Amino acid sequence: MIVTRFAPSPTGYLHLGHAFAAITAAQAGKRFLVRIEDIDTTRCRPQFEAAIFEDLAWFGLDWERPVLRQSERFDAYRAALAKLQEQALLYPCFCTRAEIAAEIARASEAPHGPEGPVYPGTCRHLSTEQRQARITSGAPYALRLDSQKAAFIAGALTFEEQGVGPKDEHGVITVDPLLFGDVVLARKETSASYHLSVAVDDAFQGVTLVTRGNDLFSATHIQRVLQTLLGLPAPAYAHHKLILDENGKKFSKRDSAVTLRDLRANGVTPDQIKARLFG
Repeated sequence: MIVTRFAPSPTGYLHLGHAFAAITAAQAGKRFLVRIEDIDTTRCRPQFEAAIFEDLAWFGLDWERPVLRQSERFDAYRAALAKLQEQALLYPCFCTRAEIAAEIARASEAPHGPEGPVYPGTCRHLSTEQRQARITSGAPYALRLDSQKAAFIAGALTFEEQGVGPKDEHGVITVDPLLFGDVVLARKETSASYHLSVAVDDAFQGVTLVTRGNDLFSATHIQRVLQTLLGLPAPAYAHHKLILDENGKKFSKRDSAVTLRDLRANGVTPDQIKARLFG
């Protein structure tokens, strides 16, 4: 059975890109899940979540209840982090963003990933005693994945792409476990990163097909690594092309003119929106 999910973050209203993902996800199989990705509790608002449900219902979509909220899943994320810690795959990083930027600037050839220069691994080389001393002193830190160790343990990986990546990738895709470098998996203010939480929750909900924009195509690489390290099943993926404005720019939350709420207020009907998305 195909279980496909649509996972908006309640930090704003749904726009056309969300609508496209929701429709294609709902059409992909018999079960359609909506998951609220609200790990960042400082930015997410109840009124935004309520607006998401209202917009989806107005659009003619229905979903299974109860809805899973990531803010209620922190124990599961801590358990996943503990499993990675048992494999000696995590290390505390005490670097500030300014320190990381300075270190990258000093490097002659800093490696780049999908989100820019990757972390240079400064704190990876600290001894156990140095790490413990800093933690004991109360220094803030993030938990990073040791990508080299993770790649060795995970081995060769692939994922199934049923849609299309940003460079028209499709079919069986070879995973690059080092693509994001030593990615952050948790911070003091955020119990789990996006990558960790979706890997854990997709398995928990039995998701077999992930439908999302191809701006998240590269994220699949690190998520497949985490799935393997945690012993979780791998869903198939169906990335879709982004909806762009007349200048070829991706719509964002700042583009209020293309939210479903504003389109509704201007008298646009669901059928007109669907025709624009799929016509």
